[in-house]
Amino acid sequence: MSEALEKLASTAVDCGFQLHQALGPGLLESVYEACLTKSLCDRGLFVERQKPVPIRFNGIVLEEGVRADLLVEGQLLIELKSTEHYAPVHSKQVITYLRLMDLPLGLLMNFGAATFKDGIRRLINNYASPFQ
Repeated sequence: MSEALEKLASTAVDCGFQLHQALGPGLLESVYEACLTKSLCDRGLFVERQKPVPIRFNGIVLEEGVRADLLVEGQLLIELKSTEHYAPVHSKQVITYLRLMDLPLGLLMNFGAATFKDGIRRLINNYASPFQ
C-alpha cells in the first residue's frame, strides 16, 4: 500500500471519527455522506459522491451497474452505512466494488454503531484477475 493511500485512509478515518463524535448514531446514511464529503473537501481532497461503477460481463457493459458512496482522490473507496449491526454482505459489497474499480483499499464506515471504533472496517482488495 502506498504511503499516499495510507495518508488518505488516515485522514478519512479521522474525519469519520469526528463526524460520529459530533452527530452520533441514528441519522440517515445520506446525512453522513454529505457531512463526510464536506469534511474531506475541507481538508483539500477531491471527493466524488455516488460514483457510478461500471459492470462488464460477457460483452455486456452496464455503465451505472452500481454506485459507490464516496471515492476520494480517485484512489480510496468509502462505503457508508447507518445500521445497528453489520451484515456479512456489507463487507462483500465493498470487496466487490474494489474489484470492479480495480482499487486496493476501501473503508466501510457504519455510523449507526454505538462507537466509531465499532463501525469502521478496512478492506483490502487482494484479488488477482485471471484475465490480466
